[in-house]
Amino acid sequence: MSAVVVILLLLAGVSEAAGRIVPLAVRRPGASRTHLISLLVVGGVVEAVVFGLWPLTAWTLADVLLSAPAPDGLLWTPGLVAPLVFTAVLAFPLLGPFLHLLLLVGVAVKLAGPFATATRLDWWTAAGCLAVAGIGLGLAVEAVRRLVVWVSVPRTPEPVT
Repeated sequence: MSAVVVILLLLAGVSEAAGRIVPLAVRRPGASRTHLISLLVVGGVVEAVVFGLWPLTAWTLADVLLSAPAPDGLLWTPGLVAPLVFTAVLAFPLLGPFLHLLLLVGVAVKLAGPFATATRLDWWTAAGCLAVAGIGLGLAVEAVRRLVVWVSVPRTPEPVT
């Protein structure tokens, strides 16, 4: 991946993470800035990695469907990642999950054409691979988020009666 693509993926990741952290900052006004900034940085890097893994995960699914392995992996290019960055920035911070989902579907539709060409799959199968990969990665990240929140929330001891 080129440096431009990495920067664009990081920008999209930080924007996604900011959209998740802003409600937390509003609900907990006493939260320290260093804690919120560290959450933003770590969340941004994690989101950027997930965005970077999206076509690679879909490529792995396509390899499973093909009888012969596909020739080369589809990597992000600035032209393919730009709509993803636009989606992440547009969805920041809280335009709603449904609109955000529609924007990500639009990015997947734009990515499906080059992905279908690169894998020699028909467009619908390529779009299905991208959808399954995106949903799988999204569910994995959401599970990790919930686990981190569950582990990091302080427990109040039950009163002894």
